[in-house]
Amino acid sequence: MTDQTAQVTERGTEQLTERSCDVAVIGAGVSGLRAAQKLQGSGVSVRVFEARDRVGGRVLSPRRGTGDRAIDLGATWFWPNEQRVIELVAEAGLGIFPQHMAGDMLFQNGPDQSGPVQRLSGNQLDVPSGRLVAGMASIAIALENSLVPNTVELGEAVSAVIPDGDEVVVHTQTQRVVASHVVIALPPALAVARIDFGGALGEHVSTVAAATPVWMGTTIKVVAVFERAFWRSRGLAGAAFSYAGPMREIHDMSGPDGQPAALFGFCSTPPSDDAPTTDAVIAQFAELFGDAASHPTSVDIMDWRREPHTTPPEALAANNYQTYGHAAYQTPAMDGRLHWAGTETSIEAPGHVEGALAAADRAVIAITGLAPPTEPDKEDQ
Repeated sequence: MTDQTAQVTERGTEQLTERSCDVAVIGAGVSGLRAAQKLQGSGVSVRVFEARDRVGGRVLSPRRGTGDRAIDLGATWFWPNEQRVIELVAEAGLGIFPQHMAGDMLFQNGPDQSGPVQRLSGNQLDVPSGRLVAGMASIAIALENSLVPNTVELGEAVSAVIPDGDEVVVHTQTQRVVASHVVIALPPALAVARIDFGGALGEHVSTVAAATPVWMGTTIKVVAVFERAFWRSRGLAGAAFSYAGPMREIHDMSGPDGQPAALFGFCSTPPSDDAPTTDAVIAQFAELFGDAASHPTSVDIMDWRREPHTTPPEALAANNYQTYGHAAYQTPAMDGRLHWAGTETSIEAPGHVEGALAAADRAVIAITGLAPPTEPDKEDQ
């Protein structure tokens, strides 16, 4: 099947564009984009549908501070053993730098910010990890740029995926797309909450998907940008662990040369509570790091719990992380035509960008039958 467009189907008073392709990918996060890239490289026609007005999904890197540099409001780190990320970063020519770790960390106990702030020798919170100079979202942008133009369609939420004989029909508000395969590159809980599968997923798969926690789905991430990384001159790493405010753990998020100078924290707010106010997080930064932290140039509070294209309300109570990489996701559904590719479905590094890439690889192999190249034995080198 090749990528084709034919106008027009009537549905009530609406006109739907009729299209066809080999594979429809739902979700333009890292996993969906990587799957599309590899499928196109195998000669497969692909269309990618994304409900948001941007690519990246849970990688989001707006620009802030001196030099208008990227900060990460979603995924931030990758680790030395995550080969897929490392290879993709090298392939895309993206700049990397290590997470800042040098210096002491801070610790505070006490529910009302009355506990003393303790300075602990060394940084016991951070571990060696990598960051991207242009932010983690630069991976998604590089992947999109590698695709055939107009492969990704933004603002196209998929409402239904219905099997039809040997094919699958994907419905959006404006289109009816007939494909041989569909790749679900969304959190499984979001997919089953938002998409009508016509009962074709089966009760077991649907139940597992609905019970699978959304990675970052209960996370609130706070990033404060400052004129300079003042904590470093005091011998602090920018790392802190606190029981005395809305943020539980805090890390340095400054750029490779200290700009933009930034701290970020993860909040421990229950799913039913509102996100903390800007005043509350600034007060906690100041309590930990001193008066210099009272004057950020910007504060971003990213509440992933309230992102409709990330976390359905039904998923906020899900907490069984043993469903990550569940066997139900390893075998295609709909008689081999529906493939899972979100990071939660990966056996390897679920919840990481590495997991998203591994899940994309699995879907591509199932569709094309092409296994990835194996590394040569050391004896043969």
